[in-house]
Amino acid sequence: MSREHVLDAVSAANIRSHVERIVSEIPHRAAGSDNGRRMAEYSRDAMIAAGVADTAVHELPAIVSFPEHAEFRVREPSEIAIQANTLGHSLETASGGLSGELVYVGSGAFEDYEGKDVRGKIILTELSYSPARHEKQRIAGLKGAIGAVMMNWGPPGNEAVPFGSVKPVWGNPTPENYEDEMPTLPCIGIARAAGLKLKAMCAAGPVRVWLRTHVENGWRPVQITVGEVALDSSPEHEDFVMVGGHQDSWPGEAATDNAAGNACMIELARVFSKHRSELRRGLLFGFWTAHETGTMAGSAWYADRHWDRLRDNAVAYLQIDQPACIGTTTRWSTHSAAELKTFHQTVEKSLLDGRDTVWHRVAKNGDSSFLGLGIPMFHGEGSFTDKELKESALATLGWWHHSVENRLDKLDWDWMQVHIRIYAAYLWELCTAPVLPFSYRPVAAQITERLDALEKDGRAVNLAATIKRARAFAKAADMFDESADLWRRKFETGDGDDDAARVINRAMKRLSRLLVPLQSTAIGTYGHDPYGYTPQTTMIPCLYDIPRLAGLKEGEERWMLETKLVRDRNRVTDTLGDAIAIIDDTVIQLR
Repeated sequence: MSREHVLDAVSAANIRSHVERIVSEIPHRAAGSDNGRRMAEYSRDAMIAAGVADTAVHELPAIVSFPEHAEFRVREPSEIAIQANTLGHSLETASGGLSGELVYVGSGAFEDYEGKDVRGKIILTELSYSPARHEKQRIAGLKGAIGAVMMNWGPPGNEAVPFGSVKPVWGNPTPENYEDEMPTLPCIGIARAAGLKLKAMCAAGPVRVWLRTHVENGWRPVQITVGEVALDSSPEHEDFVMVGGHQDSWPGEAATDNAAGNACMIELARVFSKHRSELRRGLLFGFWTAHETGTMAGSAWYADRHWDRLRDNAVAYLQIDQPACIGTTTRWSTHSAAELKTFHQTVEKSLLDGRDTVWHRVAKNGDSSFLGLGIPMFHGEGSFTDKELKESALATLGWWHHSVENRLDKLDWDWMQVHIRIYAAYLWELCTAPVLPFSYRPVAAQITERLDALEKDGRAVNLAATIKRARAFAKAADMFDESADLWRRKFETGDGDDDAARVINRAMKRLSRLLVPLQSTAIGTYGHDPYGYTPQTTMIPCLYDIPRLAGLKEGEERWMLETKLVRDRNRVTDTLGDAIAIIDDTVIQLR
């Protein structure tokens, strides 16, 4: 069996059949609901029918939310009633509702509050993912706001009223983060058309509004479905590639989000299960839940409870969420850990018929609960152009996202066939390559570039020594990549050695366990940053506050922040040193 045989076997028609059944028979697949359980059972039964007998539903407790409609009115300068939804995990207002002055704060990032006093007021913000809803809520609470109104994205006339969650805690809360990271505000979503009118009113003069939320928040049993294409024997039969996507949804069909992604996973499982004897590594499929109203509680639980095996044997994680949306056919966008970039771009170039591609460093969003573990992650799908995004207020996932307008007509089935072929090509390479297709030059380049940018402001924490270590890591990465390339060529000519491949692949896993958390998390390996956490917008999030430190005067605030950043700098330096040691030891073993 060759890659082309696998690519020819996957079928968008099969995907469509599953999506149509899901959206018609199991709408509103909320975590903790009867339909949430039915969806988990559907995924299980479909996977078993696809040939993956090792599939089961796992139940866990999660703190989830069941938001309903919200009541929202403008009181001054004139009386206006506006349709609204309560956002997930919003606080419930008192029976009399909540009143206050409305203040427009753009995207709701920290910098959007400059020159604005929102203490005791209600904010009006955009619903773009810069930052995510969860972070908008957290920032608003830190700034002293008493409520939040989030207007939908899309074109100016978009009347779709959005759903969404505002819970910053990643997964289930702990005693340590329950007080600081759970929502603190009543939050509602409104249509973009209504929001733009409110924005104009705020620019013209004071606006007073009243709102009342309706929501049930609490612990419920929720279900995830996990299936595995396990291998009996191969040179690396214990290792596996993860494929994941959430199976819970907001009200309505939620066709793109994420019935389509779940159907893709079932189709990939069908094809690869038929050819498991030709694989070097297995596949693990995770249909997560409590993504929408539990902020990744399902995937976080799985990471916690299967830590040892994931850390030892997971080589990469492909997330599939909202593939083949209509209107995204001219450009392909991939978010990935840097060590995967060269590999997946080679696949994309071979299958996209000259379409434009764009790459982003993967950030901790979606069900990326495995970045702390150090598993390199990627996800790719068609995307809107920059011009289209600008015209839609950065509606990266379509104007219909998280609304009842997310129906079957939002999927492009010809484009789905391209998607599923690319996903199959990704997995074929990851599951069959004797030497994993990872490259650490791009990782070293990104780390060095970020540290160089921070050098001037980082003098107080001795960042110069860290930069020196980063340059040593870059040289080691070059040496390691050259060695891996050499062994790839040997396998191509029939001179490969499985023992050497295992040595290289083991080193790659160990390098990722060190470098992925460094690139992607502020908290590190054994915890989770809040969802959409602002420092994650930058490489090496733990050093995010170095520029702020440089601007602080001597005093308590500076001394405390400097203490923290010195420790974070030590973490970065030690991690780079440990990575160099792994490379040195590996090169010696290969001689």
